[in-house]
Amino acid sequence: MTTRYDPGARNVLGGELKPCSLDPVTGFFRNGCCETSHEDVGLHTVCAVMTDEFLAFSREMGNDLSTPVLEAGFPGLKAGDRWCLCAPRWKEALDAGAAPQVVLDCTHEETLAIVPLGILKDHAVRA
Repeated sequence: MTTRYDPGARNVLGGELKPCSLDPVTGFFRNGCCETSHEDVGLHTVCAVMTDEFLAFSREMGNDLSTPVLEAGFPGLKAGDRWCLCAPRWKEALDAGAAPQVVLDCTHEETLAIVPLGILKDHAVRA
């Protein structure tokens, strides 16, 4: 794993922010964590488990996450992959009935500015 941007980052439950995915490597800083900063205008803070339904929704909304972009080092996502989504896009998918499940320990607390904790819990991956 590469260096954390903010070692003190917290998740939506108030605990230490855990890594979301190293395969594929995700996050605004491409360090595996859904960390954020003032540079991250998209707020890539929601650790979500991709589904075919969400990937189709995202493609329809103009953000094709399925197709590899090899020159950018992006392998393309498939169902089951974890990825740091933009909180507003996750909320948009929720409103459209296509929201993927969320990994709460890996979802940055800044997400709570967009989505209430109760809604995130309703869509949490069950251990």
